[in-house]
Amino acid sequence: MTNKLIKSVLAASLAMAGFAAQAHDGYTVDQQTNAVVKNSYSECWRTGFWTKENAFEECDANLMPPKPAAAPAPAPVVEAPAPAPAPAPAKPKIEHFSLQADVLFAFNGDKLSDDGKKALDQITADALAEHVKSIEGTINVEGHTDRIGSDKYNKALSERRAGAVKEYLVSKGLPADKITTEGYGKTKPVTKPEDCKGKKVTKKLKECLQPDRRVEIDLKGTKAVK
Repeated sequence: MTNKLIKSVLAASLAMAGFAAQAHDGYTVDQQTNAVVKNSYSECWRTGFWTKENAFEECDANLMPPKPAAAPAPAPVVEAPAPAPAPAPAKPKIEHFSLQADVLFAFNGDKLSDDGKKALDQITADALAEHVKSIEGTINVEGHTDRIGSDKYNKALSERRAGAVKEYLVSKGLPADKITTEGYGKTKPVTKPEDCKGKKVTKKLKECLQPDRRVEIDLKGTKAVK
């Protein structure tokens, strides 16, 4: 059977089945729905004019040229983390020690007692030596007296006591150039006038004014205060 005869038989069969079909782009198309006619295996009917160039995805997906690869999605923009703020300069830590003058000296005296030396040894070992190794570490020694006696006498006494403490600290290995001294006499009392009344020097008055007789040591180091 020739090809021409096969085409004629195929066209007649479709017309008898109620399809108003025609050859279109290499496939038989239903004129009413404009859909490609398929057999019971869901295969598209090709006409005798079909070529590979007529192939389209619905009927011959395996003959379609490969689709171009999708462009890769742009990489997400990752913002660099903000630089961490510079740490604040460490605030120097100040350690304060207040020693009763009655422990360090005899009443009205400026010579360190044995108990006074022991008290300074403890401070030196536990606190001062660790910090004054720093270039910025400093020690300030302040002498204070009670109100008994004249301003001039108390000023001089407080200065001698502060000097005696410095001399001892230096003898224990602390640098003299980092130790400053100041004598305030009776200008910075701890007690209030109404706390210890009376002008006559009695044992009771001296005991009441004891907190005023003191030596204060401030150490300014480089430890950060939290």
